[in-house]
Amino acid sequence: MPSPGSSPSPAPAGPAAVRPPLPPFTEESARAKVQAAEDAWNSRDPERVSLAYTEDSVWRNRDRFLTGRAEIRAFLTGKWERELDYRLRKELWAYTGNRISVRFEYEWHDADGQWYRSHGNEQWEFALDGLMSRREASINDVPIAAEDRRIG
Repeated sequence: MPSPGSSPSPAPAGPAAVRPPLPPFTEESARAKVQAAEDAWNSRDPERVSLAYTEDSVWRNRDRFLTGRAEIRAFLTGKWERELDYRLRKELWAYTGNRISVRFEYEWHDADGQWYRSHGNEQWEFALDGLMSRREASINDVPIAAEDRRIG
């Protein structure tokens, strides 16, 4: 895992592996990367989402630690089996070089019909090919009434 302030990992060979926008990020390209992530996650398609990450991507999601696309796909499959009618909004918080920080909230309900709003922050680190090599996510869930939903 790269240390803070390190250079991005080298890009793998082959044009199929490149996923623009690429680092180093500008405000415009960082916002585009955040929107692409929001769109992918709202698809609730674990395969589609996993393709945004390097084969050896390292994640911390709450108290879970994952490595690689296969673990990411399995995690997301389980997540969206539990978190029903999931809808997400992400917002760019900061960016520099090959890193982006976002704040987000998403709403979902469980099998019993209880709605939640989950609030969080993510730190992302990208390889030169634009794939995410590291994701650190801190998330808190708040039960809400269905009529208090604000993400449709």
